[in-house]
Amino acid sequence: MPLSRFHALREYLDRVILGQPSLTENLLIALIADGHLLVEGPPGLAKTRAVKALSDGVEGNFHRIQFTPDLLPADLTGTDIYRAQTATFEFEAGPIFHNLILADEINRAPAKVQSALLEAMAEGQVTVGKHSYQLPKLFLVMATQNPLENEGTYPLPEAQLDRFLMHLNLDYPSAETEFEIMRLSRNEAKTHALPKVEPISEIDVFAARNEALELYLAEPLEQYIVNIIMATRQPQRYSDQLASWLEYGVSPRATIAIERCARARAWLMERDFVSPEDIQAVVPNVLRHRLLLSYQAQADGISSDDVINHILTQVAVP
Repeated sequence: MPLSRFHALREYLDRVILGQPSLTENLLIALIADGHLLVEGPPGLAKTRAVKALSDGVEGNFHRIQFTPDLLPADLTGTDIYRAQTATFEFEAGPIFHNLILADEINRAPAKVQSALLEAMAEGQVTVGKHSYQLPKLFLVMATQNPLENEGTYPLPEAQLDRFLMHLNLDYPSAETEFEIMRLSRNEAKTHALPKVEPISEIDVFAARNEALELYLAEPLEQYIVNIIMATRQPQRYSDQLASWLEYGVSPRATIAIERCARARAWLMERDFVSPEDIQAVVPNVLRHRLLLSYQAQADGISSDDVINHILTQVAVP
């Protein structure tokens, strides 16, 4: 039964990633919903450790790519190498051909490199020269952004941000969790080892995805998702304040993402149906990077989260 395996993986992630329950939960939601994560937060909040821990708990290989201003698309996708012995070109696969990818500080790389990664995420393949090469069927990217330094960065355009299933904001852990982190780090330094977990197979991951898609989603809840989306496109129907905050609404990708993420969350909660709470829980992470706020909202210090909370209060729950 895949569900028990995922519960064991969730417990393992919570043991090695302290103080970030939202990150561990949404990593599993992204895995089941077959999407990619954009994670923003200060350095040292276990973003790299989280993806590495997930790779230890899932059968597959992991690669970390440090994005820098001098990175080239070929450094990511690979390139054709000339073999003098055979007088032919042979494709040398790049680091993107792994199951789990950590794209560290994606906003440090120029637009061409970002586009190469986002094409791979959207199409499940890369094109080099005249040939296209399929990526692994199990393929998850977690890209990170550091909000503390903006000098020398290349912010992702809104249209490219839309390719990410969710955008998570991480914050510092509590004082109590800091004690636990300190002790965990000390124990790992003594033993030179991390806790172990039996890896989930790719077959189990695909089975979990199919089971999540089979969960019952009532038609009123489908309408609820659509109403949330329409509130971003026709905000004047809900409140003048909302209309003054929004410049553009979200795309149909957001509709699909809310449904898939809500299904994944309900499946992890051991339910055979999707509830309004599942939808409300995933909406902030799905919409946060997709909303385009007006100049007035930015001048008033209104954040995307403020707008999302307002939408959830304005749209009636079935």
